[in-house]
Amino acid sequence: MNRTVHIIGAGLAGLATAVRLCTQGVRAVVYEATNQAGGRCRSYHDPVLGITIDNGNHLLLSGNRAALGYLDTIGASDRLFGPSTASFPFIDIASKERWTLRANDGRIPWWILDRNRRVPGTRLRDYFPMLRLLRAQPGATIGEVIDCQGPLYDRLIGPLLLAALNTEPPPSSAKLAAAVVRETLAAGGRSYRPLFARDGLSAAFVEPALRFIEANGGAVIFGERLRALAFEANRVTGLDFGDETVPLGPSDSVVLAVPPVVAESLIPDLTAPSEFRAIVNAHFRIAPPAGLPPMTGIINGTAEWLFAFPDRLSVTISSADRLQDTPRVQLAAQIWLEVAAVAGIAAPLPPWQIVRERRATFAALPGEDAKRPGPRTRWNNLLLAGDWTATGLPATIEGSIRSGNRAADLIETMTKP
Repeated sequence: MNRTVHIIGAGLAGLATAVRLCTQGVRAVVYEATNQAGGRCRSYHDPVLGITIDNGNHLLLSGNRAALGYLDTIGASDRLFGPSTASFPFIDIASKERWTLRANDGRIPWWILDRNRRVPGTRLRDYFPMLRLLRAQPGATIGEVIDCQGPLYDRLIGPLLLAALNTEPPPSSAKLAAAVVRETLAAGGRSYRPLFARDGLSAAFVEPALRFIEANGGAVIFGERLRALAFEANRVTGLDFGDETVPLGPSDSVVLAVPPVVAESLIPDLTAPSEFRAIVNAHFRIAPPAGLPPMTGIINGTAEWLFAFPDRLSVTISSADRLQDTPRVQLAAQIWLEVAAVAGIAAPLPPWQIVRERRATFAALPGEDAKRPGPRTRWNNLLLAGDWTATGLPATIEGSIRSGNRAADLIETMTKP
């Protein structure tokens, strides 16, 4: 290990960078401003509920190659569980209708030929226009490419894209939507089996990564907020943490794996996404009834996805800026009425927690997507990582980890003095 890579930020992008570097025999030192790793993908003990919850209900899919490879490397593949097939239960709150989408494993989607497996109220020809999304031109919006109404959109495509993009689909980037569809629906059911962190996000993605980094010569330092980068000519020469400055050796590099607002404060003239969307998560401390699926899609409700864990029921609501000023008690009661109806629970509102992420992801609009920078900067030992960089995907776990992998792989190609 004749060089050190200094990674700023211990979210998934930073951890993925460090893990990848460790496998390459490069020393990685991660600096995290807070006292916990994982960023928006972590668990914590909630004192109100008295249990450990995730700060967000993140869904992984069986086709997320980078994320699954990361888990395999850190020895955490067994922390995920899910159905053996691409099976997605739904309920329409308005009509009380229930159905389960059941896709076949292969790339040829013969499941759409079977009315018992496809979306109720749809016909075979309804699915063909989705091919136009895969051929969308750069800068196009979803609403310009496909019809954003009708049973297929309302009951599958709209909810899927809203969850993936965290932005209302019609004005969102058709290019990003195409990337989602290409790696899921168009890749066959074997690529979009839902997977869940059995014991929480930190137990799967964070704690094993910290142990792996430290066991392979790296280090993770908490409570260190980077104040400034020292630049000389075409290199970063030091890291200013306020109470101390870390000088960089001639072969050392820096990977900034921080939110875009932080990156802009550290890098002169950086262009980055500036419009964001919120996510609301609700957690209810109550054991799910027997037989409740691990995930249920909810149509025509405030809640959008219901997740069942052994000690709680959790809900995710995407693009939730409209709910940021709703009183917490009112919001919890409103969501619980829907959860109780979906789960068949005749019980009053149990202990609850509302978690609002006001700037959860960048807005997946064509203009914002165009602002996403690549990993390289004009300084030859400074790289960027994060789900907000130009990964080709929306802001997802998969995108975060891909960005970290890419930054690590670029270290060896960077110009040495």
